[in-house]
Amino acid sequence: AEYMGGSREDVIKETASDILARVPQPFDEKAVSAGHPLDPMQSMSTVLIQEVIRYNKLLSAVRRSAKDLLDALAGRVVMSKELEDMASALYNNLVPKSWAKVAYPSLKPLSSWVLDLVARVAFVAAWIANPAHPAAYWISGLYFPQAFLTGTLQNYARKYKISVDSLGWDFEVLDALEVAKIRAPPADGCYVYGMFIEGARWDATTHRLAESRPKELFTEFPVVWLKPVPNRVAPTTGVYRCPLYKTLERAGTLSTTGHSTNYVLTFEVATDTDPEHWIKRGVALICSLSD
Repeated sequence: AEYMGGSREDVIKETASDILARVPQPFDEKAVSAGHPLDPMQSMSTVLIQEVIRYNKLLSAVRRSAKDLLDALAGRVVMSKELEDMASALYNNLVPKSWAKVAYPSLKPLSSWVLDLVARVAFVAAWIANPAHPAAYWISGLYFPQAFLTGTLQNYARKYKISVDSLGWDFEVLDALEVAKIRAPPADGCYVYGMFIEGARWDATTHRLAESRPKELFTEFPVVWLKPVPNRVAPTTGVYRCPLYKTLERAGTLSTTGHSTNYVLTFEVATDTDPEHWIKRGVALICSLSD
């Protein structure tokens, strides 16, 4: 690859090798299915298998193309246009387009993106190793959180023999609860964590939204208990309807599943301020930041 200066080529080789060392092999889908057999009463097994299939597609693409690039740099295979583009992305700390195409939405630079991918895969690996299902879910680590939310509603509907269409969400912010100390899932619904809030912060003393502190763009949001409720009537006062997005970009497109690629769910967050105040500030929950 003579068109590259030595140092540029070294950076690309080092980056590709580092990614291969960090990014794990795809999961064994058969073993996952055997350990978490499909159960009509437990939708989470289906959600887990779907997550594994999606992550495997990405892990395979990342590992295969990183190996191909190293082979091309060593002169063992021809440097294709796609590998050239990938080399350029790696050198500039950007996520290659061919990876972004099979990945979840992310605005992170490559170095952070790789760490995030490794953390996400570790969450899924821990879920696989758990003979039950997680006590709490890192909602930001799910490839497709909408399927997980639907699965949670389906579990409730089957348990109580009611229509899933009659269910809505109730939201309880558990600001005294540390994720590491959660030992068991709630009787119904799920605990979710890993979100950030932009434009405001959660005040654990008043258990309400509060103004952001100076120079704090984002703060971590506490664990939330998502509770399915039949025929729920949404409160008209005392809450701000706060959207949860996957990334800070907020805008999304409709995917083939009919879900937005970026919007996840609208949470009701307690406030004693007029919700208009938070609307003007653009307050939103975010799964994944840009750094």
